[in-house]
Amino acid sequence: MKRITFSLLLVLAGISAFAQTWQVSDPEATPEAKQLFERLQKIQKKGTMFGHQDDLVTGSTWRAEKGRSDTKDAVGDYPGVVGFELGEIELGGKHSLDSNFFADIADRVKWFDEQDGIITVSWHCVNPISSQWPGVKTPNGPGSAWEVGFLSANGDNAVRSVLPGGCNHSMFNSWLDRLANFFLSWKDKDGKLIPFIFRPYHEHSGSFFWWGRTRCYDEEFVALYRYTVDYLRAKGLHNILYAYNTDKVYSDEEYLAGYPGDEYCDMISIDWYGSGEEFNKNIDEALARTTAIAQAKCKLHALSECGPLSFDLQKILSGYESSYVLIWRNAPFKLRPGMTPRPQQGPTWAELVQNLKKNPKYLFLKDIQKIK
Repeated sequence: MKRITFSLLLVLAGISAFAQTWQVSDPEATPEAKQLFERLQKIQKKGTMFGHQDDLVTGSTWRAEKGRSDTKDAVGDYPGVVGFELGEIELGGKHSLDSNFFADIADRVKWFDEQDGIITVSWHCVNPISSQWPGVKTPNGPGSAWEVGFLSANGDNAVRSVLPGGCNHSMFNSWLDRLANFFLSWKDKDGKLIPFIFRPYHEHSGSFFWWGRTRCYDEEFVALYRYTVDYLRAKGLHNILYAYNTDKVYSDEEYLAGYPGDEYCDMISIDWYGSGEEFNKNIDEALARTTAIAQAKCKLHALSECGPLSFDLQKILSGYESSYVLIWRNAPFKLRPGMTPRPQQGPTWAELVQNLKKNPKYLFLKDIQKIK
């Protein structure tokens, strides 16, 4: 209980120390980052962008085809926001945990920026303890961000191990160097760093990642978040907007338990998967709660992961001021020998997006190209 109280004191101190005005959190933010922040404010007043993870690098039946997009196939336009996953870049390999080559991601980031699209990034960083154990690492398995069964806040604690003084601190710095160098390669035709939204250590309120709520103390999570932001800024990366993020929460206190402070956050965001009556009730309450926090703090807002984007959810979200909603990727699907496809339950992915496109509240690439 003392740990939670101390964490909330950190939050309150951050609130009082930072003037509540609409401004980028980084005092050295590039003009491009400031412009992105202001543009997102304007977009948020007009409507909510449709976002799709990996939309430019993979789809339900394809991978790495330039110009291809499942969204474009469905509605004739690209999403307003595209998400990219950088898990395993810290290991120095050529492709992410989702088997997308980092070179392809960088290429699509630069292209989408030229189209005035918005870019957001997530990072399922491997477990700094178990990733060093012998054996083969697999997505969602040994060594991955999801391998957490042996962790606890007061026992084996991966977050504590990477903070200054921890046994994995030097290794973690090398991981941040690789991440920073990749970000530093994202430059436009004029040689300027491309602005984007970074959502590190997402879904902290859950316990399924090594930075999750029961895997470390809240103040340790705050220290990890701040250390990462400070490290990237020290590398000259002042082009990033940072999104604070949780999974399911049911109170303001629960949402803010790991909040790093206003000077480290530009966007209040939440992830929540599900469907049905109970989900509809919970997501409505969560959106009311988090949009109110965002407004009070003069921060942007996003429903940064959800699925499926049901007709009910589309109606609920349209009642709130949120810059974007993002659904997860369409992974390439191949039938294994002897396997038969399951019958489709409810509307198809394309039908859900097509319904969204009919609603002027929701914005795609062509819609936001007009908003500068």
